[in-house]
Amino acid sequence: MTVLDEHLLETVAELHGVPEGAYNIRKDGQSVGRKSTANIEIVTKQDKPGIDIIIKPGTKNESVHIPVILTEEGFKDMVYNDFYIGEDADVLIVAGCGISNCGPQDSQHDGIHTFHIGKNAHVRYVEKHYGEGDGTGQKILNPLTNINLEEGARAEMEMVQIRGVNSTIRTTNATIGPKAHLVLEERMMTHGNQLAETRMDAEIVGADGSVQVISRSVARDQSKQIFYPRVIGKNRCKAHVQCDAIIMDHAQVRSIPEIDAQHSDAELVHEAAIGKIAGEQIIKLMTLGLTELEAEEAILQGFLK
Repeated sequence: MTVLDEHLLETVAELHGVPEGAYNIRKDGQSVGRKSTANIEIVTKQDKPGIDIIIKPGTKNESVHIPVILTEEGFKDMVYNDFYIGEDADVLIVAGCGISNCGPQDSQHDGIHTFHIGKNAHVRYVEKHYGEGDGTGQKILNPLTNINLEEGARAEMEMVQIRGVNSTIRTTNATIGPKAHLVLEERMMTHGNQLAETRMDAEIVGADGSVQVISRSVARDQSKQIFYPRVIGKNRCKAHVQCDAIIMDHAQVRSIPEIDAQHSDAELVHEAAIGKIAGEQIIKLMTLGLTELEAEEAILQGFLK
């Protein structure tokens, strides 16, 4: 591992050296480190690039890290990862992709992640995206996430774009079974001329299923953001969609939430708000000794937590 590799892994996966538990570290299209455990097996796919992560039923208090880094200028990477989480398991999955591009050619990572979450299992999933490098080549990330929750399953999906990604199309498709619960949380920062588009479709097909969609974003400079969350209630269920954005400079933000009730006992709610930083917030922090710029950054960081 180079110093750059370690920096990227720390940024997107909070890794400081070799992680505990199971892991697979991918660099420029190749696995550069892997470990399975007694309860979590990581297997290379035979028909396409990617891995299967198989978590035994009843596994508790274990984690698996699967970060990806791109350091080769102009590299295009596509990976297919499938997660099979057994009944009653309770695990943490940490993904993320960091791109360093200092050249004129575009670098791109497209990850397709499919989650099969068994009955009464619980998954917390954290995925962070980050780009850096002073080259003219783009840093492009297009994640596709498919989620299937069986009866009583729960999942919290935390998807974060830190900064430095020139273009991204983020797509999530979820099917929620009876008494299952899903939280989709997105936090995003765009700047420069970056473009970010998010599409989330969640279908609640089982009785007493529920979903919560939370989006918090900051758009700076001339960047553009588009957010399309859609929740479809096909049974007795509950859902709440919340979209909040701070817009700055000459940025543009579109938030288009949709709720689709196809059952008389579907309770679906959505709300969206876009606005600038309140001047009184900056003034209050400046009275505590911060400069205007420091106050602004503190407010943005607090908003995105």
